Amino acid sequence: MTAFQNPTFQERQQAAARARMEALAKYRDRPVVDPAVMADRAKRRAEREAAAAEKRIAISRAKIEAEERKREQEREALAAEQAAAEAKVQMIAQAKAEATARNVAERKMWTEEDRKAARDARYAARKTRQGRR
Repeated sequence: MTAFQNPTFQERQQAAARARMEALAKYRDRPVVDPAVMADRAKRRAEREAAAAEKRIAISRAKIEAEERKREQEREALAAEQAAAEAKVQMIAQAKAEATARNVAERKMWTEEDRKAARDARYAARKTRQGRR
């Protein structure tokens, strides 16, 4: 068995030149691409890109529409909450007004003894509050 011998500079240059020539020959041997085939490929690529762009646009439009629907639902919910709150405030105000009107009408019908009893009750309540301090 012979020992490995390092190739000389000239041998390495010749091997590299041979490899270049083989690659060039391989490139030259390739069949020429028909311009019609290239045009067809370009057309199909353009169609794929257009379809992908349309798909992206449709997705973004769907997202925007979903966001708009969500915002509209939130606005409607907020408006309903505000209407309910306003109705509650009006109902409370009306109940207070009715209670005040009842109290005023009731007090007009009080006799002198009823007024004295209410005054005495207020006085007693004040005295018990002051006694706790």
